[in-house]
Amino acid sequence: MAVQPPRRWIRLAIATSALCIASSALARPFVLVTGRRDPRIYAIDLRAALAPRNDRTPNAIVSRSLTSPRHLDGRLLGDPANIVLSDDQRTAFVMNHHGAVDNAEFLQHGGRASVATMNVRKMLQRRLDNTDQAIDRVFDGGWFGGVGLVILPDLIVASYSENWLSEDGSNRIGFVDRRTGGLVGQIEMALVGPGTRQITSPCPFFPVPFVSPTPPPVVPFLSLDLAFGCWADPEGIALAHGSDGKTYLVSGNAGTEDVSIMDLEKALAGGRVVEVAPRIPVQTGPFGIKASPDGKFIAVTARESNRVDFEGNTISIIDIDRARQGLAGAETRVQVGTNDPDAGARPFTVTWTPDGRSIIVANFRTNNVSVVDLGLALAHSPHAEVARIPLTRPDGQPARPKGTGVTADGRFALISGGARQPATAPASGTLFVVDLATRKQVATVTGVGNDPYGLAVADVSDDD
Repeated sequence: MAVQPPRRWIRLAIATSALCIASSALARPFVLVTGRRDPRIYAIDLRAALAPRNDRTPNAIVSRSLTSPRHLDGRLLGDPANIVLSDDQRTAFVMNHHGAVDNAEFLQHGGRASVATMNVRKMLQRRLDNTDQAIDRVFDGGWFGGVGLVILPDLIVASYSENWLSEDGSNRIGFVDRRTGGLVGQIEMALVGPGTRQITSPCPFFPVPFVSPTPPPVVPFLSLDLAFGCWADPEGIALAHGSDGKTYLVSGNAGTEDVSIMDLEKALAGGRVVEVAPRIPVQTGPFGIKASPDGKFIAVTARESNRVDFEGNTISIIDIDRARQGLAGAETRVQVGTNDPDAGARPFTVTWTPDGRSIIVANFRTNNVSVVDLGLALAHSPHAEVARIPLTRPDGQPARPKGTGVTADGRFALISGGARQPATAPASGTLFVVDLATRKQVATVTGVGNDPYGLAVADVSDDD
């Protein structure tokens, strides 16, 4: 790995990203959807999806790419939960949540994560459909239950929400070399002390940073850990930019039901405990998290509690400058998906419109999409949720939206959805296309994976 000052890595990533966004308006958009329990990435031609003759059909799917080589007996392996593109949009990084598992066999939590690096151009080729030919490399993810991905010029930053064979017990975020796949560093999130938060008591002792040979805490198998709330269990991660010129790594923590602000430069220099301010509590366990285009704000969903039967109905907007300084008022909370303050909407993921003025939210339980106006939210208006768009499937089943994305021109929101089916069932997921001007569902692609989670929009020039 080339040795570069950490800040140069970050500045290069930001500049390259801006250049790609500026040029993508001339490109043809394709939506890359993680099939999840169907371990393939579905490449969907958005122009074809918008053609009336293809509505409510799978016709716009151009190819399906495996995220791990097949088992020796031909079975599909993998568990793709998240996908992020490189700044030049030529490489897709896919997080296999539990690694190269057979979804029909692995019903446990806490599998070892893996990250597949994939050639986007090959993912769009019909002749490579249902093969692993788009895979460049598959790396060990560095820990268990991988979820979040942030891509730096030389590194993959990966968050881990689980421990070995357990849904609870992680305090780790890893750094993986993009060239070799080697694990070159790990953040360890403190369990006790100033700025930490535990919502279960008492909690088992575990030193941070870890010092061998410390015995692990009791790990449960096939059951909920009664100590849930002791461990951070970071899910989604994002990069934010402070007015001090520094870049911060932000994580949504499903275990402690809060948000952490971390010094990325310190972590890239080898620091292991790098949180800079007290954690910010949110309504319940977060999952999806995204930074605004200028990096000043973070939007995070309050999806569900892992301790009790409770689903959230809010998103939190975090002011990164106030949060990094530990100041009051860093969080602004907006109810989404439902008018009932006691009803669960289970907001899953968020994304921002390119102008940074609106946030798109997929509400799994209420089968709709919210549009939140940033200005109204920061003014604490009760009308910050400016639109609530119902989603429908051709088969009449609940939409169950999860993943979110927006085209580079800000015209369309892309939403992946569909409830989990048996791993052996035919592809049953859906891609919903929403026109943000009319705030209506204008196209539907069927047969998209099984329980699809994350998605990414790749803008491909016609001459590529």
